[in-house]
Amino acid sequence: MFSDLKRIIDQISRDKGIDRSLLIEAIEEAVLSAARKHYGNRRDLEVRYNDELGEVEVFQFQTVVEEVEDEDNEISLEEAQALDPEAQLGDDIGIKLDNIADLGRIAAQSAKQVIIQKMKEAESEVIYEMYRDREGEIVNGIVQRFERGNMIVNLGRTDAILPASQQMPRRSFRQGDRIRAYLLEVRNSSREPQLVLSRTDDRFLAELFALEVPEIAEGVVKIMGVAREPGYRAKIAVNSIDSDVDPVGACVGMKGSRVQNVVQELQGEKIDIVPWSPDPAKFVSNALAPAQISMVVVDEDNKTLLVVTPDDQLSLAIGRQGQNVRLASSLLGWKIDVKSESRYALYDDPEFLTLLEVEGMEERMAERLHEHGIKSAAELAAADAADVAAALKIEEDAAAALVAAAASVPAAGDGGEEAGSGSAAAEGDGSAGQEAAQEDEGGAEEAGAEDAPAGEDSPGEPAGDGE
Repeated sequence: MFSDLKRIIDQISRDKGIDRSLLIEAIEEAVLSAARKHYGNRRDLEVRYNDELGEVEVFQFQTVVEEVEDEDNEISLEEAQALDPEAQLGDDIGIKLDNIADLGRIAAQSAKQVIIQKMKEAESEVIYEMYRDREGEIVNGIVQRFERGNMIVNLGRTDAILPASQQMPRRSFRQGDRIRAYLLEVRNSSREPQLVLSRTDDRFLAELFALEVPEIAEGVVKIMGVAREPGYRAKIAVNSIDSDVDPVGACVGMKGSRVQNVVQELQGEKIDIVPWSPDPAKFVSNALAPAQISMVVVDEDNKTLLVVTPDDQLSLAIGRQGQNVRLASSLLGWKIDVKSESRYALYDDPEFLTLLEVEGMEERMAERLHEHGIKSAAELAAADAADVAAALKIEEDAAAALVAAAASVPAAGDGGEEAGSGSAAAEGDGSAGQEAAQEDEGGAEEAGAEDAPAGEDSPGEPAGDGE
């Protein structure tokens, strides 16, 4: 069990990078545990590693007494002086136990388990110290295997885990492939993977650009924000502290070389590079490019933006399934409501505003009624409940309640609300604007996204300035 122990300790210390003293401490603790299992817990045992001899020594300590009553812990004065002529009553004398290699199979197995556990803990500490300052960096590795959807990546000294939730939806990696990922978390644990990677984190995209664009690494160009739908599309806002350096051009690179390298690493994820602006109106215009923006109404208090576009640009601004406006909202950190010019004009119509005063009426419901020819509260009060229910796709009882409530609303000009008061900012998911596009364009949203100009879907194409 202990043959060539010194050589084994030196080799493990060198290969694993574990402090030699920690290994010796682990072995001493393991042997002590095995000795107690073999000799019993009542004995006062001590284990020491003799570096010169390259062996582990076990000592039993006994107290020198005149008359022995406890043979495990006491020794007579005569026996003690035979071992040490200077022994006196009351002294503790250590006796080296022979044949510790014969501690027994169970005790030896216990010692082995303790050594393995201690080595794991020591190795975990070494890995933690090595990587704790690298959290937030990009690391390179080789795909080792897959476990329940999680990817195990070999980084050289240790393995890291790329959880299924942090993988791109269009996974195409196989065992043995080289991979780059963002070091998301470093855990100080020996019972679970210590290094957690990510390829979906927004910071992964930012770090990839920092590697590809020298101006970002030097601090001349700054990344002001990132918004991603991993595997599909991303927007990155950039700004330059040097007026002579174009931040978008620096990120795109000569003939798009820099951004294309990032796109390839992200397996085809389309990237819009957006010029940052401190003016939210200008910024949102850049972020929604290539769609043309007619007007932006800014609500600083509620952090909402009402964006008005030409009717034929609405579906382009919203994007397929609301993706464009959703990413723009995430990039700005504001709620964005996108309306076409024709719909926005409704809120200047006093007759339409009376519809919004009807109890239980929502903005989109009022817009649908207007499309079906019911353009004021007075017309709603005179309408048939069945027709209202069909127009709004609601139960007839609910439609009847709206018709009844409309009767109590004053006619236009008798205290109606100001134009625009009924326009609520939608959440950044673009749902309100998306529904508006589907109703207003008759399903043109999907076609608009498919048939958009190449710059809208081309990876790395710089976003326009919204002018």
